[in-house]
Amino acid sequence: MVEANPTTAPPRQRWLTLPVVSAAQLLVVLDGTIVNIALPSAQRALDMTDANRHWVITAYLLAFGGLLLLGGRVSGALGHRRAFLIGLTGFALASALGGMASEPWILFAARALQGAFAALLAPAGLALLATTFTGERERGRAFGVFAAVGAAGAAVGLIAGGLLTQYAGWRWCLYINVPIAALAMLGAVRIPRDRPHGGTVDIPGALLSVAGFSALVYGFSRAEALGWTHPLVLALLGGGIVALAIFVRVELRAPHPLLPMRVLRHRGRAGAFTTIALTHVSMFGFFLFMSYHTQTVLDYSPVQAGLTLIVNALAAILGSTVIAGRLHGRVSPATLIVPSLLAIAAGIFVVTRTPARATDVLLPYLTPALLLTGLGLGGIMAATATLATSGIGGHDAGTASATYNASMQLGAALGTPLFNTVTIGAATSLALTESATVATVHGYRTALTVGLGIVLAATAIAAVTTRKA
Repeated sequence: MVEANPTTAPPRQRWLTLPVVSAAQLLVVLDGTIVNIALPSAQRALDMTDANRHWVITAYLLAFGGLLLLGGRVSGALGHRRAFLIGLTGFALASALGGMASEPWILFAARALQGAFAALLAPAGLALLATTFTGERERGRAFGVFAAVGAAGAAVGLIAGGLLTQYAGWRWCLYINVPIAALAMLGAVRIPRDRPHGGTVDIPGALLSVAGFSALVYGFSRAEALGWTHPLVLALLGGGIVALAIFVRVELRAPHPLLPMRVLRHRGRAGAFTTIALTHVSMFGFFLFMSYHTQTVLDYSPVQAGLTLIVNALAAILGSTVIAGRLHGRVSPATLIVPSLLAIAAGIFVVTRTPARATDVLLPYLTPALLLTGLGLGGIMAATATLATSGIGGHDAGTASATYNASMQLGAALGTPLFNTVTIGAATSLALTESATVATVHGYRTALTVGLGIVLAATAIAAVTTRKA
């Protein structure tokens, strides 16, 4: 085993950290979307009911979102490299279990295990990058590549899910994680080992954070099926907010808090958390629109619909590596964040202009929208990830990384049900007077207009909070 300070290890050894962590990030982001495409096939194969099939998605989201802060604390206590290896190993085994599932409950349990190990893997990986790359230029390059994987991962998941489900079977949407994790583990054993930052675990804080985040994520997921005014949804959302409010109060007094308030009191860091959460609300709504519009209005096959997102994935890579990566350290974070958000807003605006009855919309409307949102998403993820983890180390690096991932997770969990609700409500209002296609497109455009407003609000917040960061 390699014993070294990550910042003073030989360059070749240090730069090995980047592809290894990026591969792990791909696993975490990929599994947020790849199984969505495989769900209908898995439901038929395992004879799931319509009432319980959502647990394939929900089990992963609950475990991942609920355990992220605890995962960040455990990562610091064990050492980020060791936690990273444990997370990789567990994620691979859980994926194999899910692929071999013969009963619905086995698949649900495997997905929950994937989420639990992802909650350790994600903050450990980001913390490894933050503590390994401290120079301005190398940090910009490293975080640019990391952000490219994160920004393109959701689109890649939809593409891979369609291809694997159609040509190899739904189980390969889970099995594919095993060779990726194995390759990452081969590289991870050569990453310099960091020093653990031990200490007692804040049990009350851990329980409150798990309860609060889990209640919010589950409340968002059930709102899509039950409606936002359903008593269960209101109880979950209200309970989640109360639990997190108590969590903050407990953390202010705890001798060894799970989330030290100094992480949040930094204005730029808090702005990064808020901005990335709001961005994910809008972008997951945008991806939902692209998936449904191309298949229900334009009659694309699932594979064709997924392949249209290649434009978005390539643009995200360009935005995070070529643009954000090269500008890092030369300009302030606000100089990167605000234009990136405006690019996303412009892309969403283009889509809201899509004619209701037109079918030839790929080149004049969808392609520009995919380019603009991809460039913006790549830039925003590179800049906010850097800002969220800059100037901290040790235990706080894991905590900040976990909080950043939790912000993204909450935004993604809210985005899909919110946009579905708005889309259905707006479409229903026109269903009696217009054709089904016109009503559907109107619903999509209304939801995307809401998303546009959310991105513009994020822009205003970022302009104020990250200006001097």
